[in-house]
This record gives sequence, structure tokens and C-alpha cells, in this order.
Amino acid sequence: MKNILAFLYQWLIFVPIFVVITIITALTVMLMAPLFGSKFWGYYPPKWWSRLTCWLALCRIKTKGHENLNPRQSYVFVANHQSAFDIFLVYGFLNQNVKWMQKQSLRKIPFVGFASEKAGHVFVDNTNPKLRAASLKKAEEQIVDGVSMVIFPEGARTRSGAMGQFKRGAYYVAHDLKLPVVPLTINGAYDVLKRDGFRLKPGKMELVIHPPIPTESLTESEIPALIEETRDAIYTGLWEKYK
Repeated sequence: MKNILAFLYQWLIFVPIFVVITIITALTVMLMAPLFGSKFWGYYPPKWWSRLTCWLALCRIKTKGHENLNPRQSYVFVANHQSAFDIFLVYGFLNQNVKWMQKQSLRKIPFVGFASEKAGHVFVDNTNPKLRAASLKKAEEQIVDGVSMVIFPEGARTRSGAMGQFKRGAYYVAHDLKLPVVPLTINGAYDVLKRDGFRLKPGKMELVIHPPIPTESLTESEIPALIEETRDAIYTGLWEKYK
């Protein structure tokens, strides 16, 4: 009976409302961001869209570590990637004006892809080194006036709940702009909605914000050590079942 009620809630309540608020949010960003700038209109409507999505999915949210951040400082946030709900958790509850570095394939999503472009998010083209470098350059242009960038260094959602290897792109952005790197640990999103799954399972999600790691004196040869430092920090915050 419980499974039947959950199925009915997901497809008769959650999905229809989610589609409606997604279209409304996307249209708002598409119309307002080009006219009045993406710093406000590319952040606040999606932030509340993300919060509403988490609440509508009946998820309980816990965050800690906000005291580690300065809202006027730009950062490069790096996080483990458990689920599509990672985006809702971070966007909705990090409380930091952020842009996202996203896969090029997400540009094709109706409404959302175009709205993401107008909001100033960056689509990474990995088809060749030249296009990848151009993507990184565009990412650097977005991180100004207290706006930060969120990047998933794994590049794809986990299939098991455990972390994969981290790629270097996020760290080159931080190195080039001399911005602090902030590790974020995401817990619980994997159980809410698994990769390639369609069954929504309401539960607890947690966002852990670790202390920023400065990069002012970082050399390119030290980037591998920085990757390991951030990965270790994220790992310490994981729930035991994800380690």
C-alpha cells in the first residue's frame, strides 16, 4: 500500500507540479535575465524552484558549514555527484550566488537548456581540447562580483553512491583566477533518485560546506595535490554507506 501511494504521489502530484514550476522558472529567467542581468534573475528564481522541488519531493534538508563562507567572496565549489537532486540541494540551500558548469547535452533540454544559457551557466564541450578550453574561459568570465561557480569534478553521477575520480577542469579555473576552492559533500541525494532511475524516494539530504582552500600561491604542478585535498575533505563528510 505504501509503495502504491508513493507511486501515485510521484506521478499525479510531484511530476505535474514540477513540470509547471520548471516551465514558469525557465520562462522567467529567459525573459528577465537578458533585460535586467543574470546575477539576480539567473539565481533567485532557480534557487526557489530548487527549494520547492526538494520540499515537493518530501525531502528533509540539513545543511552545515555556512559560517565558512563570505557571501561577497567568489569561490569555486567542487562537490561529489550523487544524483540529479544534487542540483536542487546546492542551488536551493547553499545560499551563495552561483553559476553551474554543465554537460553540453543538457543544453538540449526544452526550456531548461535555453534558460540555463541566459542565466549565465556554462556548457562544457569536451569534443576537443580547443572547445574545452573555450568552455573554461567562459566559466572564468562568469565568476565576478561575488558570483561563484559550482562544478562536479567527477563529471557524471555515481552509479553506486561512492565517489569516482576527479578531473582537473575546476581546479584550473580556481588556479587561473586565484579563487578559493570550497569542497561540498552531498549526502542522501543518491537514495532520493538514482542515476537512470525514475522512482522518487523521499528522504533526508545533507549538504556539508567545508572550509575554503586558498589558491593564491598555488602552482600548476600543485593542482594534483589540491585535487586530493578536496576529495579527502568531501570523503570525510560522507555518510558511512557512501564511503
